[in-house]
Amino acid sequence: MMRSDTRLTFGLIAWTAVLLSAGPPARAVEPPYPVTEKRERCADYDHLRRPFFGDTHVHTTYSFDANAQDTRNTPRDAYRFAKGEKVGLQPYDRDGKALRSAKLRRPLDFAAVTDHAELLGEIRICRNPELAGGDSDLCWGYRLQPSSFFTILAIRNLMVRKRFQVCGEQGELCLEQAGVVWQDIQAAAEEAYDRSAACSFTSFVGYEWTASVGNGINLHRNVLFRNDKVPALPASWVETPSAFDLWEQLQRDCVDAGSGCDALTIPHNSNLSGPGLMFETARLVTPGDAAKPVDAEEARLRQRWEPLVEIMQHKGDSECLLGGDTSDEECDFEKLPYNSFAGVARAAESGLLDPSLAADRRGMVREGLKKGLVLEQQLGSNPLKYGIIASTDTHLGTPGLVEETDAKGHGGAGSRKVAGLPDDIEFGPGGLAVLWAEENSRDALFAAMQRREAYGTSGTRPVLRFFGGWDYSESLCGSVDFVKRGYAGGVPMGSDLTSRPDGGGAPRFAVWALQDPGGGGKIGSLLERVQIVKGWLDDDGVHEKVYEVAGGKKGASVDPATCQPRGPGDTQLCSVWRDPDFDAGERAFYYARVLENPTCRWSQKLCVDAGVRCKDPSTIGPGYEACCSESHVPIQQERAWSSPIWYTPR
Repeated sequence: MMRSDTRLTFGLIAWTAVLLSAGPPARAVEPPYPVTEKRERCADYDHLRRPFFGDTHVHTTYSFDANAQDTRNTPRDAYRFAKGEKVGLQPYDRDGKALRSAKLRRPLDFAAVTDHAELLGEIRICRNPELAGGDSDLCWGYRLQPSSFFTILAIRNLMVRKRFQVCGEQGELCLEQAGVVWQDIQAAAEEAYDRSAACSFTSFVGYEWTASVGNGINLHRNVLFRNDKVPALPASWVETPSAFDLWEQLQRDCVDAGSGCDALTIPHNSNLSGPGLMFETARLVTPGDAAKPVDAEEARLRQRWEPLVEIMQHKGDSECLLGGDTSDEECDFEKLPYNSFAGVARAAESGLLDPSLAADRRGMVREGLKKGLVLEQQLGSNPLKYGIIASTDTHLGTPGLVEETDAKGHGGAGSRKVAGLPDDIEFGPGGLAVLWAEENSRDALFAAMQRREAYGTSGTRPVLRFFGGWDYSESLCGSVDFVKRGYAGGVPMGSDLTSRPDGGGAPRFAVWALQDPGGGGKIGSLLERVQIVKGWLDDDGVHEKVYEVAGGKKGASVDPATCQPRGPGDTQLCSVWRDPDFDAGERAFYYARVLENPTCRWSQKLCVDAGVRCKDPSTIGPGYEACCSESHVPIQQERAWSSPIWYTPR
């Protein structure tokens, strides 16, 4: 194990190049992934891969729920924002001028606009009275009170799964207008994509498939396409009643269409999937279908189409939840107190929550990963073999707006705020997706997603490498070719361990984390520690354990009255760790978790800036009452989660 001395700043600079890569600056060989598009070769190509930071979950004015909150940013605005340009945010004055704006301090490397496929056509019709159906009573009411009629539209389309009369007898009018919007989404992505050798920014064509069953139980998935070859229309929840149907339609209309189309899906907010319905059979259409068994066909299909899961976003963290066999104290991080969208309004408006809507461990990603081990033993294939990313789910068209010190809210499930805190207290700024790829192009990034060489962060930008093998040397952390030896001696995050060599022994894991280097005049927080989370299956069932492998608690803290951090930390942490509890006959997964030193949460920062002192009621201005609520958590620890590495017995 090796720890850095935070006083040796030259070490951070010197080892940054080692951790990121040690490869050649330009392409020396053909890439190891298919090249499916015409573009200039990227001048910056690294066969040992670099981390690219992005956001794969972005809504704009085309999404029915964003539009209901007066979001006016278009897909083009969203991509401009991702590149570092300033955009306006709601609310607006009478002349349509935004009363506030935002700009990223650090631009993103990639982004995907994922507007809801549901109601794309209906919203366009109702916003344009000159279109067929636009002069209907429904659309007149929508234009007059969009926030009220949003609920009517959502209930019929998302819960009853039927269209309105304005769509025509077969829904043809709404499908036609959805096609118009879909074309514009594609055009915006193409305009934003840098096809030059600079490869400065990558955009993906995508959308959200918004399935919701029972009492607001979430089964949503984002659909991302590899290139500009996409189906004529996005498949919505209305046409595809289950995730299994979605994958079959994508297979038929995309992969088997012969156009060069390819895609993948990313589930999100499993924390809102009720009793963990996100990780039940993908053929589920109603909550009663949860009892249906998963067969080998479904397992293979899910593993092919769903390589990643979104572990955190604006609407909470979905890693794990205390209770049962989970005693991991770090699971108490950015948790929503409810398990479905039915709890949002009740918790926000009254502070009271129906016990049946309480957060449920079965909806956590760690539980899904553990369940995957059981299914693999039964079926021969693991349908829940998920790599890990995070994103924002912004409904303001602001991808990557995750700075705790610059919170503007994201508008999704939260109420529209005019004064005080910009969002409900339980929501956060969201996270980022990080992909290890040879270059910043669609093909390279898509290949990284498919092989799960990815990690998620809670919004900061630490750099995380994680390798698993059988013969890594204890001296690897001090090596200038750490990355090269990591690949040569094993596999990276998101992979399966190679066969165990004859002679036995336990696997070794090499993990290296580098402090967020910061940018725009700010330095990222120091690192506190690195942990490895293990899940395994034995004769008694599935289990989990968290191991401390680098760093440790050194007394770092933050003053909640000023939000000033204090105490020591590390600029980098590295360890070569051997599993002391390894059993060669037990299926297992391992993932790394990096914890930064404590900092103020976004809400506390704004409360401090507003001069709120909870002991003095006169300092609590309108909209800042939540600063002093019992549920307010003022201090947090930002973090990163690697994709797992899996071990399967022979």
